[in-house]
Amino acid sequence: MTAPQETLAIFASIGATLVLASVVGFLLKRRRAPDQPHGAIDNLNARIRAWWVMVLVIGLAFVFGRAGVIVLFLFVSFFALREFMSLTYTRRGDHDALATSFFIVLPLQYWFVWSGWYGLYSIFIPVYAFLVLPILSALSGDTMRFLERAAKVQWGLMVCVFCISHVPALLTLDIPGFEGRNLLLIVFLVLVVQSSDVLQYIWGKLFGRHRFAPDVSPSKTLEGLIGGVASATAIGAALWWITPFKPWQSALIALAINVMGFLGGLVMSAIKRDRGVKDWGDMIEGHGGMLDRLDSVVFAAPVFFHVTRYWWT
Repeated sequence: MTAPQETLAIFASIGATLVLASVVGFLLKRRRAPDQPHGAIDNLNARIRAWWVMVLVIGLAFVFGRAGVIVLFLFVSFFALREFMSLTYTRRGDHDALATSFFIVLPLQYWFVWSGWYGLYSIFIPVYAFLVLPILSALSGDTMRFLERAAKVQWGLMVCVFCISHVPALLTLDIPGFEGRNLLLIVFLVLVVQSSDVLQYIWGKLFGRHRFAPDVSPSKTLEGLIGGVASATAIGAALWWITPFKPWQSALIALAINVMGFLGGLVMSAIKRDRGVKDWGDMIEGHGGMLDRLDSVVFAAPVFFHVTRYWWT
């Protein structure tokens, strides 16, 4: 199959899965709670509706190819950064640093990705932005909790812009024998990591007995972790045909990004607990905010990008 045919086949499979999930959700609601609220079922149906919207948005971006994907993730980074900064402590002295983050650093990072300038987009934020932004805050003369404020702005950029930008950066990789198919790497990354999230939830609900980190994320269980990661790793191995990897390589890479995704979700949960909130926001029905949906991708994307770049380009 050609790359467009492979992409269409993947989206058709996802669509069929969502149709099945929608039917199951409808029947559960009709039989269990037709005329009254039901927390678990209503949440399930809200998540399914949100997945429909997200799949349609990603599919539309794919229609426009490289430009559509880069623009999509630019906006994803913008809304994620807004969520992050809305929950952090800042002062008037941080306004210049925040404005620079949103309106200079963020678009420049994606411009470097667009141009394929690996030597700069790989270091622009962790080197140059990390040096410049605290300088801007220091020039304001406000030293109240300065270290904490500077670190939060830097960390927000790393999580919401630098890490997320590694998803569209997959389009810049020149992989011999894989020309014109890089969009499928994004499909592989997002599908495997998001499947792991969903399967961890299902395994945890069905068999979860032992809390993994109850003070950080009470809903995460050891059984959910093992079952979800193992199942999503099997999915990754089955999707080897849309990647430049062999089946065993695809399985190992899927395992690595699933573990990183789980740990990323744990870290982001720790930040939410520190801020005293359950969700990053309410942008996505049934899922919370943008970062609630992307917390695992944030940690998985750079690992997936660099493993692929190092071994396959």
